Amino acid sequence: MHIIDTTLRDGEQAPGVVFSLEEKLKIATLLDEAGVKELEIGTPAISLADEKDIRIITDQKFRFNATCWARACSSDLQAVARTGVSRINISFPVSAIHLASIGKDRNWMLSTLSTMVKQAQNMFAFVSVGAQDASRCQTDLLDEFVFAAQNLMVNRIRLADTVGIMNPLSVQNMFERYQHCLDGTELEFHAHNDLGMATANTIAALSAGANAVSVTVNGLGERAGNAALEEVVAAMAFSLSESSGINLENCIQLCQFVEQASGRKNSESKPISGKKVYSHESGIHCSSLLKDPMSYHAFDPQLIGQKSQFIIGKHSGVAVLKNTLKEMGIQLTENQSQLLIKAVKKYSSQKKAELNNKELEVLYNNLFCSSKN
Repeated sequence: MHIIDTTLRDGEQAPGVVFSLEEKLKIATLLDEAGVKELEIGTPAISLADEKDIRIITDQKFRFNATCWARACSSDLQAVARTGVSRINISFPVSAIHLASIGKDRNWMLSTLSTMVKQAQNMFAFVSVGAQDASRCQTDLLDEFVFAAQNLMVNRIRLADTVGIMNPLSVQNMFERYQHCLDGTELEFHAHNDLGMATANTIAALSAGANAVSVTVNGLGERAGNAALEEVVAAMAFSLSESSGINLENCIQLCQFVEQASGRKNSESKPISGKKVYSHESGIHCSSLLKDPMSYHAFDPQLIGQKSQFIIGKHSGVAVLKNTLKEMGIQLTENQSQLLIKAVKKYSSQKKAELNNKELEVLYNNLFCSSKN
């Protein structure tokens, strides 16, 4: 099971996102340190500046394998070759709607596949071909593309859910259809998140026999984005019980840096990296967590350098209130607990938010200390 990060290619295609060379190098460095073994580092044909940036990244001699994305034309292959990478992914539109949008048809697709692959094999050590919009391609046409690519002895075939319409069952069916027929040819899945299923679909692909999947940090990408690196790594570890070889704790730093560099703010409830995904307010939940820290966690947050936190607010119960005050050096009697929890719920409702420790201390003092002065 092999993860390919495409933050520097598909991630930067998110509308309005532009990475500077320094940011690209930092992202590449963090991905390398996290243990990601392959990066799609860009599309050289975009501009001479992009071509130069990719060449600089390649010259750093990172441990990961660097690959570039190209359209199915000779000029794109030449641009990739000038960067010095040894791997290429050539994208081919395969669905009727995508072929029609560029004025091409099935015959063009198959003849161009043969021409471009043979040319690329004389230029690169590793040749991957991408079936763009595979999820909307007629099955017989996708079969023709996949088996033609196999006969040309490509190293890998990428099946792309370009507009994110697949679900785990349809992904499973797709990969089960091909996995036993492609001896020696890797199969990759490339998910998009238009319907919120990119991570689930990626895990389904791995479970159904995909050799590789492509992801981006924070799920950054066009429209609703891609499968998120950190989510896929965590799901492999805690749902599939499979190691990705990627350090999940390092991914948190990656998420924070890409959030900053992209200008795309993550939700506080973003799985794995969100600021509040290990926070709890509900009285029932907090009471259970005080007894067993794993009662309301899919995994121990400490495994990725995070920690469980209790929020005091409208939904809090007495148990967590007493625990929080105890950590502040205040021991509550049972009667004080009942009075204070009522005041907390009222204050939180008025504020429409949780209470911080200072506000909690003021409430306590107003209730129990002011009458003594």
